[in-house]
Amino acid sequence: MTDAVSAPEPDRRPPPANPGESANTGLVVAVRGSVVDVSFETRLPSIHTVLRAGPQRQIVIEVLAQRDAHQVRGIALTPTQGLARGMVVEDTGGPLKAPVGEGILGRMFDVFGNAIDCQPTPTRIQWRCVHQAPPPLARRSTKSEVFATGIKVIDVLMPLERGGKAGLFGGAGVGKTVLLTEMIHNMIGHQDGVSLFCGIGERCREGEELYREMKDAGVLPNMVMVFAQMNEPPGSRFRIGHAALTMAEYFRDDEHRDVLLLIDNIFRFIQAGMEVSGLMGQMPSRLGYQPTMGTELAGLEERIANTATGAITSIQAVYVPADDFTDPAAVHTFSHLSASIVLSRKRASEGLFPAIDPLQSSSKMVTPGIVGERHYALARDIRRTLAQYAELKDIIAMLGLEQLTPADRNLVARARRLERFLTQPFFTTEQFTGLSGKLVSLEDALDGCERILNDEFKDLPEAALYMIGSVNEAKAKAKLQEKTP
Repeated sequence: MTDAVSAPEPDRRPPPANPGESANTGLVVAVRGSVVDVSFETRLPSIHTVLRAGPQRQIVIEVLAQRDAHQVRGIALTPTQGLARGMVVEDTGGPLKAPVGEGILGRMFDVFGNAIDCQPTPTRIQWRCVHQAPPPLARRSTKSEVFATGIKVIDVLMPLERGGKAGLFGGAGVGKTVLLTEMIHNMIGHQDGVSLFCGIGERCREGEELYREMKDAGVLPNMVMVFAQMNEPPGSRFRIGHAALTMAEYFRDDEHRDVLLLIDNIFRFIQAGMEVSGLMGQMPSRLGYQPTMGTELAGLEERIANTATGAITSIQAVYVPADDFTDPAAVHTFSHLSASIVLSRKRASEGLFPAIDPLQSSSKMVTPGIVGERHYALARDIRRTLAQYAELKDIIAMLGLEQLTPADRNLVARARRLERFLTQPFFTTEQFTGLSGKLVSLEDALDGCERILNDEFKDLPEAALYMIGSVNEAKAKAKLQEKTP
């Protein structure tokens, strides 16, 4: 996967924007890491223009600033080894472009639109600029629909919105990528539209595993993958999200299909922007982030929208540095989302997977007008029960469960059973846990929670409700545990 990124092939590139014009060339003035200053005598390239240098035109530079009447400063999207002062730079006359069309389905691409899946060059494609404006408000749909995932805790307490943006927040190693992969597995079979996976600054191992899993599941023909790995220059990681959105917009606007856009990891996009900003010499703001972080993130997020003809539904993993949710990257991302799913290290340490904290997570969809009166009332009761249990934990730790009133003891038993029922075995972790994955409908999940709140399972051990699908499996599991010595 890395070879194709470091040496993009010239014959795969889209034609120049103005093929009739004579080639505009300049000379390299300075090279500082990924930042390149280029001097042009005749015509100065505009912002976002792509420049090419090197013996095979393999070094790609995007113009980010015009320093004076003859000099531009750009960021290299490829490694700059071999680039030296005085080398000739060619102005392509146009911005960075991404391939769109039916030919990209089932394929894996890098930021330049090169196929990196060892397959022939895709045909039946067009090239489109990656810098597009968000759809205007007049074209956006105002209808709210729930997007089912088959994961109990998400569908009951923080349902996703069709055409909305959901964030999976968490520090390192709490299960963001596993949860994202499980959502792909659950949705992709039931989703009629196109699924698009965008890997920003992640490991090549994850991309290779995902490609193999999707191929084995037989869902690759309706999926597109784009990757900029963590070993690539910051400019490449910064632009891969725009390339992925350009592809998604084609399916939404031209093909009128629904798109499921999965991004892993949006923090790496912000981090790449921070690196680019530092290299360009901008003064950093709080905690070292770039001063333009809010604008850059909004430019990407606002393109994810629900229109009258189709919707882009996005699920984004968001790494939270040092589990600090007041970090500017997490705060800025929160403001764009319709659902925030927070993963908790404490719940992961207790073995409650998925390790979602139901009290910190939220969704704007949980209103009686959207999910219905019964679902809304149940979600409120579950949250209240779990919140009261969280308040009693300190008393239980100091004085023991016996010191609580009978009503509080019942509440604790109810909350602990709810916590265990909201765990779920995943299809993507079967090989590690030995438990077969479960897909649970919203009706089954609501029914189970309602019956637990009504104390129907108070005589069953808590373990009988742990890692099951629908609540009906609990009694069979309890009988099996009784037989097992």
